[in-house]
Amino acid sequence: MAASKTILDIRGKQLKLETAADVAPFIAGIDATKLTVIHLGGNSIGVEAAKEFGRFLETANVLQLADFGDIFTGRTIEEIPAAIQALLDPLSHNTSLREINLNDNAFGERVVPFLTPFLETNHFIRVLRLNNNGLGPAGGKKIAEAVCKSAPTDGSRSNLQVIICGRNRLEDPGATAWAKAFEAHKTLVEVQMPQNGIRMDGAEALARGLAACSELQIVNFQDNAFIDVDMDEEGRKAVRAWGEAVKISWPELRLLDLSDCMLSNGEGEVPPLLEAFNDPNTKNLQNLQELRLQNNNLDAKSYEVLAQAVTKLTKLKRLDLQDNDDVEDNEHLDDIAEHLKAHGGKLILTEEDEDEEEEEEEKEEEKIEEPSEEAGAEEVPAPPAKEDKPTFEMIADALANLMSKVHVG
Repeated sequence: MAASKTILDIRGKQLKLETAADVAPFIAGIDATKLTVIHLGGNSIGVEAAKEFGRFLETANVLQLADFGDIFTGRTIEEIPAAIQALLDPLSHNTSLREINLNDNAFGERVVPFLTPFLETNHFIRVLRLNNNGLGPAGGKKIAEAVCKSAPTDGSRSNLQVIICGRNRLEDPGATAWAKAFEAHKTLVEVQMPQNGIRMDGAEALARGLAACSELQIVNFQDNAFIDVDMDEEGRKAVRAWGEAVKISWPELRLLDLSDCMLSNGEGEVPPLLEAFNDPNTKNLQNLQELRLQNNNLDAKSYEVLAQAVTKLTKLKRLDLQDNDDVEDNEHLDDIAEHLKAHGGKLILTEEDEDEEEEEEEKEEEKIEEPSEEAGAEEVPAPPAKEDKPTFEMIADALANLMSKVHVG
């Protein structure tokens, strides 16, 4: 007897599916009650096609991963709400679902009301991907409020572990709402919200919300503005809040990416965040493996502070300081580089350093034997393909091997 098909994967086929008849060949012969993974990304799915997939998913009671990223290319704003509702409604109460991917769909604020019912009612997902959806401040705020409502109110543990919500122009209103969601879901291990136009007030709120998440391991807020250079102490409140969070909140932190976040005014100012690394009360950085601080107006005084800090950051393997000031002939940077090298790490100051590191990675990867295909896993339609583990199953492995790969997937 042939093995049951548990994966439906039509990723990247650039199909334009309009009707139920267009969908039929891809679901024919598949028992939805045994489906664990569905990948629809890289295709254009119309309303009637989405409804047919939705009907198919109504009995997908063991589904773990729903990948609906990049499925509306060429679709009008009138089509997308009904289509996304047709796909999500059958999953709203699915207790087996662990990961939902909605990346790279041009939702905008108009589609948000069709997303929020799912986000409010499904309390079982562990990984939420909402990257590059054009949510805007108002849409991002509503999404965050829906996620906040899904948090347990009876004292039980939330299931949510990973939130990816970058490139959505959340700005301060959206960021402030997300801060409350983070505080409500204290189980988060990974939060990535780069390139969102977040400024000082939003950044401060995020630090305070994330401070409640003691299990955080990956934090990425690259390309947001943490200080107001026209203000004095008040303009540094966000960087101070992040310094406090680093000191007391995240004992499992492995990667911190605050590149392009304007941490300093570039006039010899040492960000409070960096000063926190040397605070005698800071005990929560023993697991930090990668620190990305590109393009933050850092200069010689900051490097002096970092030179002291790296001696305490015993697991640090990669420090990225590209596009900062005073990098030529700086003795503190020399000390940092020497210390990291002695512990198998690397200081990145230039693109050449990064290219060299990537070449070293490629050589190491070539030495690693390709994993064998898992038995019984099939791609629909043919040809068969090996089964990819859903992200929620790979979290522990990915985090444990983070610095050997030095990038976040």
